Amino acid sequence: MIDNAVGAAPRLVWTVAGLIQAVADALAARFSACTVRGELSSFMRAASGHCYFSLKDAEGGAALIRCAMFRRAALQLSFAPRDGQLVELRGRLAVYEPRGELQFVVEAMRPAGAGALYEQFLQLKARLESEGLFDAARKRPIPLYPRAVGVITSLGAAALHDVLTALQRRAPNVHVVVYPSLVQGTDAPAALVAALALAGQRAEVDTLLLCRGGGSLEDLWAFNDERVVRAVAASSLPLICGVGHETDVSLADFAADLRAPTPTAAAELAAPPTRDSLQTLAVLQARMARRTRQVLDQQAQRLDSAMLRLSRPMNLVRRHAQTLALLEQRLNAAPRHALLDARRRLTQAAARLSHAQGSQRSMNAHRLAALAARLDALNPQRVLARGFAWLSDTSGTPVQSVAALHAGDTVHATLADGRISAQVTRVEAAPPEA
Repeated sequence: MIDNAVGAAPRLVWTVAGLIQAVADALAARFSACTVRGELSSFMRAASGHCYFSLKDAEGGAALIRCAMFRRAALQLSFAPRDGQLVELRGRLAVYEPRGELQFVVEAMRPAGAGALYEQFLQLKARLESEGLFDAARKRPIPLYPRAVGVITSLGAAALHDVLTALQRRAPNVHVVVYPSLVQGTDAPAALVAALALAGQRAEVDTLLLCRGGGSLEDLWAFNDERVVRAVAASSLPLICGVGHETDVSLADFAADLRAPTPTAAAELAAPPTRDSLQTLAVLQARMARRTRQVLDQQAQRLDSAMLRLSRPMNLVRRHAQTLALLEQRLNAAPRHALLDARRRLTQAAARLSHAQGSQRSMNAHRLAALAARLDALNPQRVLARGFAWLSDTSGTPVQSVAALHAGDTVHATLADGRISAQVTRVEAAPPEA
């Protein structure tokens, strides 16, 4: 359109559509075919098959461009693109007319290695894992029936609404305490660490939920911050991490006691449905009532048996009287039986003593006779009676050898019936034996 106002130089006034079209034509003429390299961010595949995402500067700069990859080109992909991945895109620059936004229409995509942010994620994960922060042995069980649940998230986040809705629907009896915190941006890590410390200090809940909705890798980077990950691992309260969507993974997920794919799933894992709990209580109540009835029936039977015994006391008295009479008889008979038994043992002992005395006397008489016979056999008088004589010199010393005598010596000879004295006239020694 040409503005022909009086007194003014003719000037060109663009319509919005015309200006955008002119820019689009200029870009198409200048950048009809080009290749660009960067990190994928906020990748999304629509139901139509078209893919929409952003491409960030690979050198860490703040530059970002919107990208669109239509179904025809997306079907040619040989890999599954993911956020943080470093890629090379071939295509053309264009303008999206409904919003006047610059976009890159992608005709082809190929991997160019991991992006800087994703590579940083992997390096930090490997280092913390080597320290044992992600070990399964240090993870604690989540309380099955919590009285109170703490939620760490932003007050304006949809994740908070999802968690509160899920808990109200499943377990309205559970008290919820919210610890507000930033969940995105440079100040988010310090805020999250402070919220975790506050929850641990107050110790008013049984389970903590660390929640945030989905987003790109850089949007969720606060949950990959080393300070946050260490604070999650050091939490004094059992912690469930529900950050992002099902495909999103953060380092806080690995450090938490339990990972949930979404904030809603985290709320469902934190508390069982009240309906299920009531059903469990009903089963336990029925079981307890049945057991109580069994115990009462058993005690009633014992009581009936005791009452039957008490209703016939004379039977008990009669049994006791019989027992006493029997004991009296045994008591009266006991001395007589003991006396008879003692007499019998005394008689047997006297008989054994008399027999032993007779046997001992007989044995002693036999021994005495044997000794007398041996003594009589050794009597010298009996030897002399057989014609032998006992010679002795004048001093009474027995003469045992002819060598002790000489001719003219006087010797005495004792015979069986007397004693004589004789003089030696000759000494003759017996010849030696051959």
